Amino acid sequence: MYTSHEDIGYDFEDDPKDKKTLKPHPDIDGGWAWMMVLSSFFVHILIMGSQMALGVLNVEWLEEFHQSRGLTAWVSSLSMGITLIVGPFIGLFINTCGCRRTAIVGGLVNSLGWVLSAYAANVHYLFITFGVTAGFGSGMAYLPAVVMVGRYFQKRRALAQGLSTTGTGFGTFLMTVLLKYLCAEYGWRNAMFIQGAVSLNLCVCGALMRPLSAGKDGNHPGGKDPQVLPAPSTESVKSSGPLGRAEEKGDGPGNEETLSDLAAQACQEEAGHRKNMCALRVLKTVSQLTVGVRRGFRDWYSGYFGTASLFTNRMFVAFIFWALFAYSSFVIPFIHLPEIVNLYNLSEQNDVFPLTSIIAIVHIFGKVILGIVADLPCISVWNVFLMANFTLVLSIFILPLMHTYAGLAVICALIGFSSGYFSLMPVVTEDLVGIEHLANAYGIIICANGVSALLGPPFAGWIYDITEKYDFSFYICGLLYTVGILFLLVQPCVRIIEQSRKKYMDGAHV
Repeated sequence: MYTSHEDIGYDFEDDPKDKKTLKPHPDIDGGWAWMMVLSSFFVHILIMGSQMALGVLNVEWLEEFHQSRGLTAWVSSLSMGITLIVGPFIGLFINTCGCRRTAIVGGLVNSLGWVLSAYAANVHYLFITFGVTAGFGSGMAYLPAVVMVGRYFQKRRALAQGLSTTGTGFGTFLMTVLLKYLCAEYGWRNAMFIQGAVSLNLCVCGALMRPLSAGKDGNHPGGKDPQVLPAPSTESVKSSGPLGRAEEKGDGPGNEETLSDLAAQACQEEAGHRKNMCALRVLKTVSQLTVGVRRGFRDWYSGYFGTASLFTNRMFVAFIFWALFAYSSFVIPFIHLPEIVNLYNLSEQNDVFPLTSIIAIVHIFGKVILGIVADLPCISVWNVFLMANFTLVLSIFILPLMHTYAGLAVICALIGFSSGYFSLMPVVTEDLVGIEHLANAYGIIICANGVSALLGPPFAGWIYDITEKYDFSFYICGLLYTVGILFLLVQPCVRIIEQSRKKYMDGAHV
């Protein structure tokens, strides 16, 4: 998605005249590339899985702080929303520092947010420590994980991204069980402290994000070995320069003093040379960093707000409106289902097998199956994408009508399967804007998803505080989601009408 000075996917030829000749890197589509998939898989478990399991902590916060559901839901929403909203801006860090350093720093910040949240005295404290701090750290670790998989794969990029993103489903299931156990055994504060320690594994995942070098050996262009100056030996000192000539005259006491003076002078010159080289390296590094920051900001700004702005594409703008309403339909059940289960007196059955875990497990199969179906030559990706959206919005409308565990389990399975269309979003985005604009366009889409995740759960909580029911929250959410789908359906019709009108006008002029 983003280009960094340290992450290059091709080798340059040795001859400077042939710099335009590119050869595929040996790690592309194989070798260390699968370690990138493994690293991204665990990042999805630790970040997205933990966020989807926040409904467990949301119940604990309601009991601890005795605040409204709308206000308490802001904690989870801030964490989810900021993780996605900062996506386009994290590109600046990737351009200047590279994916590895960005992910490692993100892991540290995320862990710090979890640990500080364990000492929260009120909900407003959690807004800063968990919502903002942990959310920003999650964004710094999440985007490099997606970017590096895209860089290491060309032919099997869809498969690689699909495998890595299944970590969201596995993580939701595992983290839900883990947080429920930790809260029951140690309390929610110690549970967050332990989760902060677990989140340090993001640094390990970041360390695995080895940049693609510009050379065959990973360090030097053209695969040539670096030139290393040999250490001066006794023979070389005696056989060259003034020392050699002095030795030829004899080995008296005066000659020994001359040799020692010359050796000391040579050491001083070598020390001065090393200091000068060190200063030059520092200046070169600062210069490269400055140029990288300026170039990265210029590319970032021109991609989003330049003359070739994506916002001139009306179909893409409609896609953004869809993204603003769609993601909340997936997030709201994760945040509020544990509370809904308590209201329906289904806690015992839910403890045996949580409804959020059903969504997570079926979500994994949904991503894989929908991806396979969409790759069939006789089926359009857009048709699969729209059918999955219709199924999801229908499930959202039916969910409030279910008051038994079995009924809720069936609807949760439908939500999990239909939400598997997330794996098709990069393909759909590419169809709209082309491969050259995919990075910037997808950054905008995940930013819109972040806004949806940020506002959706608090909105549902506010509706409950007013009506004392979650039913209206799902109805309003489903209605807005339907409006977003209609935006996607109306724009192609408008484009067809405009093309027909243009042809008619051209024919009239002829």
